[in-house]
Amino acid sequence: MQVKIISAAALAVVLALPAHGAGLSIAGGIGRVKSVTGTAMVYRAGQKLPVYPGLVLEKGDSLATSKGGRVGITFSDNSRFAAGPNSRISITDYSFDDTSHVGTFTAVVTKGAVAIVSGYIAKSAVDAMKVRTPGALLGVRGTYFVVDVK
Repeated sequence: MQVKIISAAALAVVLALPAHGAGLSIAGGIGRVKSVTGTAMVYRAGQKLPVYPGLVLEKGDSLATSKGGRVGITFSDNSRFAAGPNSRISITDYSFDDTSHVGTFTAVVTKGAVAIVSGYIAKSAVDAMKVRTPGALLGVRGTYFVVDVK
């Protein structure tokens, strides 16, 4: 598999997602779907759930987009993800303290393209936010980028 890291033009979708103040309060969840185009599904505890704006994501969720699917997500630490068509992403680790702005975040991208703008977690400590692909482990430190896994 080939992994490309691109930064700039492909971030337009993520940058267009609204950021929030000190953190996004999400009762019982880690993030919220802000936008969806086409078909996307969340896999949670053996269930397959349709994705719609406002859907609250939980730690351990996996997300899959269809051929024409796109999803924009804002996490409680203000990290923003935009997943393109035919993408597969899992949130394997996520914790965030809204008071101290400290936490951990690990996302696994096994297929497709994901544009990412990091939030408070990436700024809290070295290696607090990680993006894993089949061929690389990216340590994120307060930046924006695109991961494209073929």
